[in-house]
Amino acid sequence: MLFIFLGCLFYAFTFALIFSRWAHITTFNSGAKAGFLIGLLWSLSVNFFMSSSEGVLDSNFAIMIAIDAVSAAIMGGVIALVIGKTKA
Repeated sequence: MLFIFLGCLFYAFTFALIFSRWAHITTFNSGAKAGFLIGLLWSLSVNFFMSSSEGVLDSNFAIMIAIDAVSAAIMGGVIALVIGKTKA
């Protein structure tokens, strides 16, 4: 459980760093859009690496990518909203 918590924490810190330092994303909508794109690209990368080590594409490949992208969009929106509220 500790490693799951740490993985989620550092994933959120990555979004917060990108949004606040480089992209200046401070609204829920812009954060959700950026989060979706980052989550989609990250999920594609991870799932292709996982599939290459297994030798076959899993039947849940597309579902996992969709879930990862949508959850990253929600997370990105919330992070951007918090950044926008704290900078105001």
